[in-house]
Amino acid sequence: MFVTSQNRKPEIKKRAISLDLARGTILLLIVLAHAPLYLYNAEPGLMQRVASTNFFDEIVNLFGIFFIDHRARAMFALLLGYGLVLLFNSQRSKGKSKKDAAKLIRRRSWYLILFGFILAVIVGGQDILMAYGFAGLIVSTLLSRNLKVIVQSLIIITLIYCLVTPILWGFGMLEFKSYGFPLDLSATDTYLNRTLSLLATFPIIPIIIHLMIPILPSVLIGMWLAKKQLLTKPELHLRSLKLISVIGLTISILGALPLSLIGSVWHPSFFVSGLIFGLHILTGIAGGLAYAAIFGLIGAKLKEPGPISNSLKALGKRSLTFYIWNEAMLVLFLSPVALDLAGTVNNGIAALIAVGIWMFSILMATLLEKNNMNGPLEIVMRRMMYKNA
Repeated sequence: MFVTSQNRKPEIKKRAISLDLARGTILLLIVLAHAPLYLYNAEPGLMQRVASTNFFDEIVNLFGIFFIDHRARAMFALLLGYGLVLLFNSQRSKGKSKKDAAKLIRRRSWYLILFGFILAVIVGGQDILMAYGFAGLIVSTLLSRNLKVIVQSLIIITLIYCLVTPILWGFGMLEFKSYGFPLDLSATDTYLNRTLSLLATFPIIPIIIHLMIPILPSVLIGMWLAKKQLLTKPELHLRSLKLISVIGLTISILGALPLSLIGSVWHPSFFVSGLIFGLHILTGIAGGLAYAAIFGLIGAKLKEPGPISNSLKALGKRSLTFYIWNEAMLVLFLSPVALDLAGTVNNGIAALIAVGIWMFSILMATLLEKNNMNGPLEIVMRRMMYKNA
């Protein structure tokens, strides 16, 4: 669908550079996080990462532990929360009641779950959309509440996760009797048996994710940031954004350090390793928040975007389309039900494939932007959301 220049000017004016840059960049971290999950011939390594076979593999794994794993997901969830507030406020500014605006948010959340189902079950990719759609349904009732209620909800939910998450993972790793997760794929997998298996388990996947991984705190933090307009008007909050980025990165890196030592210089019990992994996940919330703050600072300083930032913005504006595209490409190249490169490549090569997929996405998004075209799935989502609204 083509967008006329008359219609497009206000959209550019309203869109926050920080948000689009963040969305475009986070797609790289997500595809890097998911690529190792297909390496079924590799030995299990540390948690979801496979064992290193060379120095480059080791660098990829360490970078993933410190800067990607449970940090990218946290930032994506934060951006979801921020976007929900923007959408809610947009509906209110058009004269919609709070009830109708929240209803639209819930409709969008159900469609996210639908897209996630298609990605996970039909395509066979690694999905987070169902969990995020589920989160949208949960927090939709808070969108009309004041900042105090959102902060109170954030504190209570975060405290619960802080108490429960490490213990759940402690018992989980005790059950696995390993520092790494069992591999999910095998060379004998077929498309049919994978699809039937996923069809049977998909209803509980978002529930398990929310039990084991603190997505809701990140979504609520995103809502808090949106209420404060930290990313849509970052030039007014430079000091706060600098403080958040420094403190958040410090917590995130320190929280990842104990996990990075397991199996090399430290060999704790499996239960303790699970506790450490829980700590890694929880401190990832601070990492995701720091990443968002950094993009806020970049957006405040970036007065005239260049070709690279414009391409990242183009990708970020079409993040739904290219998130699903990237995951489908991982399936195509790595999965045993498709080209099956995962049976022969190591972790480092898988990471390079992931980077290549992301770079091709940037190219396609840039072409769409130059031709004033929205992402196909953004068009579909918008039509379904506003149908009979």
